[in-house]
Amino acid sequence: MKIIKIEKKILSENQKCSIENKSLLAERKKLCLNMISSPGSGKTTILVRTINELKDRIKIGVIEGDVQTDIDAERIRTTEAPVVLINTEGACHLSAVQIKKALKKLPIDDLDIVLIENVGNLVCPSAFELGEAGKIVVLSVAEGDDKPAKYPAIFAKSKALLINKTDLLGHVDFDMERAKADARRLNKTIEIFPVSAKTGEGLADWYDWLRKTLEQTKTRP
Repeated sequence: MKIIKIEKKILSENQKCSIENKSLLAERKKLCLNMISSPGSGKTTILVRTINELKDRIKIGVIEGDVQTDIDAERIRTTEAPVVLINTEGACHLSAVQIKKALKKLPIDDLDIVLIENVGNLVCPSAFELGEAGKIVVLSVAEGDDKPAKYPAIFAKSKALLINKTDLLGHVDFDMERAKADARRLNKTIEIFPVSAKTGEGLADWYDWLRKTLEQTKTRP
């Protein structure tokens, strides 16, 4: 009996397109980040607030991934930032080919940062490189402090972790130090930002990190 590993072919083709996307963005010195989380973590709220509070200094475009509807894309449009919607029609992640097509629809030359909001899922999106400079994982305190231990791949691969909804800490069981320690066991260099997209608490540190990362992108040879 012969076993054909279809998964290898799919991932290799995705990787090829990912490299093309990364080269395009690097040539134009554009920072691209891939934001990944469970559904309901607050990714879209973080994006809306980030765009609105940085729009006078940093031009941000968004590639919005969703299984169905344009609800999140419409929220992004209220910021007046350019946004391209990708409906996956049931697929649990975005692919590099989809990002390649979306990049052609964004005014890349007018942007500093492209933020990809991936489909709500901590598993599948972590396996697919899209051409981004880095992954950002979002964890809400309402989900529980055990997520880094239970879903290690995305935490191990991410440049930054935003622990969102800190305004709920008095109402849910969430051990902040345990979550941080588990994330750092997987990834010693991960930057961790406890934030509240609702109140704005902690977001200044996230914005500073974005600015520094953008500056590194612009000055890289």
